[in-house]
Order: sequence, then C-alpha cells, then structure tokens
Amino acid sequence: QLQLVESGGGLVQPGGSLRLSCAASGSMLTDYAVAWFRQGPGKERKGVSCISRDNDGTTYEDSVKGRFTISRDNAENTVYLQMNNLEPEDTAIYYCAATARIFGRCPVPRSLSDYDYWGQGTQVTVSS
Repeated sequence: QLQLVESGGGLVQPGGSLRLSCAASGSMLTDYAVAWFRQGPGKERKGVSCISRDNDGTTYEDSVKGRFTISRDNAENTVYLQMNNLEPEDTAIYYCAATARIFGRCPVPRSLSDYDYWGQGTQVTVSS
C-alpha cells in the first residue's frame, strides 16, 4: 500500500521560496503519476501540478506557471514541488496525491477522484 508524507511547508515572506517534499513508502513512485493539490482558507481543494510516471512530462495550473517546478528523485522515492516568488494567494495546505490510473502525460489535476493515494498535507503561509 502506497503511503505519502509531505514536508517542507512553513511561513515565508512574499517573494520567497519553499521546497515541498512528498516522500513515498510501500511502493515505488515511478509506478504512479503524482500531483500536488492545495486548499486555501475557505476554498475548495484544487490541482496545482502533475508529473507523469516515468517523467513523461509535467503540467501546471496557470497561476503557478513559471514559479513552481515539480520534479522526481527516483532514488529517494520522492516528488518535490519547488515554489519560487511566492504570493499571499499561495497560502494553503498543500497535498500530494498519486494514481496508477493515468498513463502518458498527466493533465493539470482537476478531479480529486482521479487520485487514489493522499498525504496528510503541509501548511504553506505566505505573509509579511
């Protein structure tokens, strides 16, 4: 059974950077497409980015393009989300999620039900 654990969240000033980690156990992440979602205060959980299995490609939601980068370290069985030039609007709980049901280049995550495995989330707060 795949288990996911996020880390790396925290408080950062606008314009700052954070790198989130999604560490997997129980299975190899290379068998899964992995996405990052976020849920801001009083908002629905929304997809941010996805990386396909076997590094077929990455996709990003429009508001984070050019600022966020998703990547894998297969040796560490971990997916990262590098977040630069952070804005107060990026404040949210960030979740990683994985699915074995998406093949080829994964689309920008839209539906939570497309993903079968979820971490517990890590809080990101962007504030001066």
